[in-house]
Amino acid sequence: MAIEPYRRLLTLPGVRTLMLVGLLARIPSTATGITLTLHIRSLGLSWLAAGAVGTATTVGMAVGSPLAGRFVDRHGLRPVLLVTGVAQLAFWSSAWALPYPVLLVAAVVAGLLALPVFSVIRQCLAALVPVEQRRIGFSLDSIMVELSYMAGPALGVLGSTMLGSTWTMCVVAAGLTCSGVALILLNPPTRSAEELEAPAEKVLRRQWLTPGLLTLLGTAAAATFVLTATELALVAVMDHSGETEWTGLAIGLWCVCSLVGGFVYGGLSKGFSPLVLIGGMGLLTIPVGLVGGDWRWVIVALVPSGVLCAPGLSSTVEALSRWVPAGARGEAMGLHGTALLIGGAVSSPIAGAVIDGAGPGWAFAVAGLVSVTMVLIALPFWRRIPSPMEQPMEQPMAAAA
Repeated sequence: MAIEPYRRLLTLPGVRTLMLVGLLARIPSTATGITLTLHIRSLGLSWLAAGAVGTATTVGMAVGSPLAGRFVDRHGLRPVLLVTGVAQLAFWSSAWALPYPVLLVAAVVAGLLALPVFSVIRQCLAALVPVEQRRIGFSLDSIMVELSYMAGPALGVLGSTMLGSTWTMCVVAAGLTCSGVALILLNPPTRSAEELEAPAEKVLRRQWLTPGLLTLLGTAAAATFVLTATELALVAVMDHSGETEWTGLAIGLWCVCSLVGGFVYGGLSKGFSPLVLIGGMGLLTIPVGLVGGDWRWVIVALVPSGVLCAPGLSSTVEALSRWVPAGARGEAMGLHGTALLIGGAVSSPIAGAVIDGAGPGWAFAVAGLVSVTMVLIALPFWRRIPSPMEQPMEQPMAAAA
């Protein structure tokens, strides 16, 4: 496990600052879901009502993510950050006072105009980092994402418990605003110097939005399907064993496995195809339910698949950055974000139904089977890459074979 590749990465101009700003800017975004849920529950409304608002936000984000990326491609970063930053400030500073029906509608709009911090950081990272170092760059980025998801929801719960949901929503509003302002002031490039010097050409969507790319997005969705279902199944295991007080520790240990896996993967001399990593994650998740009801052994059984989480997700971003022309990279990163959202949104009700009907052990198996099935569907399309895009994707294709 070499540290030197990361040291070289962080010496590249702008990368260290982008990583730090990206980590801090993502924390308020990761706190939004749990904060909104706890606010609705504090109003005395049901979990179904809270879930409906969460779904409304997700639908808005799924539509808005590629649209925001397309606007970044065409008009630059700052206008998009300004509009979405103002929209988030308006929603989160007033959402606490909205009646539920209005909040439900406003959540769709807030999702549509969500601050595109995740896709923007990845797009700018692809511009700052040479192709040969992107695997390391996106591996480090995946570690930053894990850290933000470990911090954001925890802070949302802590704030709602200590300050109340109203003040916590105002803090989220301030955090999102500061994130937008920081990115506007930083204004990282969305294209490399070489890409800016190249003759401007109109990029047609049909040039890059191919069946192969769609299956790559499907594979990314399968990864979040596995992760969401695994998390729900793990929570169910804790609940069935009567040890829910250890749930946070169990999920934290699982996240640590992903962090370690991402760090090791970035330091390897050669990467692997997303199909190999996400297919392997699915295969290793299938037998977890055989361990039994003791959550400690379940965590041990999750270690092999857990270490593939961050590498699997980062490999899909790396492949996308190599595959898509620079002029469409923002929209493609937005579609990638949409795929991740869809995978998690679809997984929750399916995993919940399996847990209710057959138990958490079968939820692990179903999650893994979905991932493996998606990889098998993607494999033949992965080989049918149009000739203009073939060269950047040769290494991932070879690894998949």
